[in-house]
Amino acid sequence: MENVIRLFSPSGWEDYELIDSGKFSKLERFGDYVTLRPEPQAIWEPALSATDWFKMADFTFEAKSSSSGTWKRKREDPQQWSLRYRLAEDAEIRFKLSLTGFKHVGIFPEQAANWAFIYRMIKSSGHENFRFLNLFAYTGGASLAARAAGAETYHLDSIKQVVGWARDNMELSRLDNIRWVVEDAMKFVQREVKRGKTYHGIILDPPAYGHGPDGEKWKLEDKLNDLLGSLSQLLEPHRSFLILNAYSMGYSSLIMDNLCERHFPDAEREFGELHLTDRSGTRLPLGSLVRLINR
Repeated sequence: MENVIRLFSPSGWEDYELIDSGKFSKLERFGDYVTLRPEPQAIWEPALSATDWFKMADFTFEAKSSSSGTWKRKREDPQQWSLRYRLAEDAEIRFKLSLTGFKHVGIFPEQAANWAFIYRMIKSSGHENFRFLNLFAYTGGASLAARAAGAETYHLDSIKQVVGWARDNMELSRLDNIRWVVEDAMKFVQREVKRGKTYHGIILDPPAYGHGPDGEKWKLEDKLNDLLGSLSQLLEPHRSFLILNAYSMGYSSLIMDNLCERHFPDAEREFGELHLTDRSGTRLPLGSLVRLINR
């Protein structure tokens, strides 16, 4: 892999579209519904007018604080609806969506670029019993992709309700036997290392700040280096891969690549930014990314 910064964007979406972005907001279509949500990285002027945005938006999120708010509804709230993403000609995964008080709807569409990568890597790995670990797993897109590819899949998140949402997505996708873990990520990884457990594929998408189920504190800049050190012992040295993703405006892909180079010096690496492109061609950055492969 060339040592250059790359741009990663998903293909395969039919049920999702980034319509427009700008003025710290984004206008998106999730199936039959259009949402207007805050987006701190969209500092430019939108291509469409405010009138166009108002006409198109079914649901508008109004922030009450930095982490919560309420939805203004212009049409009847569906309570729940579903979306599908096509991994391959003969494979798709499905998601349950719902309007939450944290502006999220249950899916991060840009992550589909990683789901497709995970599916391809597992299918082409040659392993009969591929073991995959999804850390900070949220509603489980990466877990679904790995399980659809046939991997023994472990899904870890510290929030029990979110793991329940991921389980619903597994059933909606007509999959089964994902291993659910509600635990602090660092504790789980350290215990797995002591057990001598290894994985052929790992993805981690850690937040800037967070808490484990027993109040354990997570701060990205304090914990990530140690976590990667443990993961270097957990990842199989051959025919394996790791994906590090972070949506933090202070963490560039170069910082993350430097960390990965220290802990995985023999791996091939590619790094850059995840993004989505709106109708006008504007690219909205949505996270820094490093992928590494052990041949």
